[in-house]
Amino acid sequence: MPKVNMNTNLAVSAERLWEMIGGFNALADWHPAIEKSELEQDGTIRRLSLMGGGSIVEQLEKMDDDGRVYRYSILESPLPVANYTAEIKVRDNEDGTSTVEWSSEFNPKDASEVDATKAIQDIYEAGFENLKKMFGV
Repeated sequence: MPKVNMNTNLAVSAERLWEMIGGFNALADWHPAIEKSELEQDGTIRRLSLMGGGSIVEQLEKMDDDGRVYRYSILESPLPVANYTAEIKVRDNEDGTSTVEWSSEFNPKDASEVDATKAIQDIYEAGFENLKKMFGV
């Protein structure tokens, strides 16, 4: 089962970063590929509308605001992955900056392992690059 684990440092406190990205419905606020996010089923399911069309349905598996981490899985998606589970985590750094880590594991679906892994890496990188722009990095 392939795994992707990427992170980036941002010149913002972990508390402020988590306020922006820590909500399960917040992905549309910071990821450029997401046009809209709508919560369903008491906030445990999010339906992401993608820029240019298409949607992804994800389920919240774990939320820990104190630990600044949440875990989710994909239920429906045009992405070349199956059995996808991911985690977004924000950590404090000693110098007042923070690190956001996005990790996942999955099975390739209708694609090679290399292509499926690259698709996920590209999604994470786009989110990180936008966060860097938002926080002036």
